[in-house]
Amino acid sequence: MSPTVTGTVLDEIIAGVLKDLHERQLMVTEDNLRDAIELVKPAIDPIPRLTAPGLSVISEVKRSSPSKGHLATISDPAALADQYRAGGAAAISVLTEERRFQGSLADLDAVRAKVEIPVLRKDFVVTEYQVLEARAHGADLVLLIVAVLSDEDLRHLYDLASELGMTPLVEVHTPEEAARAAALGARLIGVNARNLKTLEVDRAIFGTLLGELPDSAVKVAESGILCVEDAVEARECGADAVLVGEMLVRHGEPAQVLREIHRATV
Repeated sequence: MSPTVTGTVLDEIIAGVLKDLHERQLMVTEDNLRDAIELVKPAIDPIPRLTAPGLSVISEVKRSSPSKGHLATISDPAALADQYRAGGAAAISVLTEERRFQGSLADLDAVRAKVEIPVLRKDFVVTEYQVLEARAHGADLVLLIVAVLSDEDLRHLYDLASELGMTPLVEVHTPEEAARAAALGARLIGVNARNLKTLEVDRAIFGTLLGELPDSAVKVAESGILCVEDAVEARECGADAVLVGEMLVRHGEPAQVLREIHRATV
C-alpha cells in the first residue's frame, strides 16, 4: 500500500513515518497486534458526544508541529487529558507521530488508561498495520487523510477501522477531497484549514467546504483555531466540532478555555 503524495513537506513526513513504522514492525508483529485487540475494551462511539448541543471540542495532546516547532512541554499527557475531560472535551486527540510532532504510542497508552471518553489516534496512517496498532492501543477513532491515500486504500483502511469498531475521522482540504470523503460515506469528516503540502493555513476553507459536506456527516473544523472567536466562526460555518491543540497546550488553564467555547456556542 503506497501513499499518493506529491507535496514536498508531506513527502518528508510520510517517509519518516514509514521508517519508524518499519522499526516497530520488527518488534511487534501483526499477529501480536490482533492478539492485543482481543484484550482491549470495545471502542467507544464518539458521534453522540460530537453532536451534543453547542460546539464539541476534540482536544489535542500536542507537543510540537512542523510549522511552529515546539509548542509545549507535556511531561504527563494523562494529566493533560484529564484536564481536557474536566473541561468537557468530547474526545481527546493524541498525536503519535514521532519526528515532527514528538508524539508516541506511549502517549496514547497513557491517555487511554486515564480517561473514559473517546480517544483519537492522530497520525499519518497509510497501512493496515497502523490501523491495527491504533485499536490495539485502545484508540476509538483513527485519522485517515484523503490527501495521502488512493481511493482504493482509503476504502480499505476505512472499512478495516470500522470492522474493528473504530470511527475513522476522514480529513479533507479541497473540494475534490471532500467529494471523495462524501462518496466514501464517511460518518465523520474533518476539514483541515492547513495545507499539508505547504503547511499554510487558510481558515476560509471552512466556509467553502463545511457547508458542502453531506448533512449525514458530522463535521469537524481542524487547524487555525487559536481563540474562542475562531471556534465560534467555525461553528457559524457549519462545524459540529473543532479539533484544537495549540490553543489548549499553550494555555495554563485548558479546561477553562473549553468551558468558554461551550458557553459561546451552546
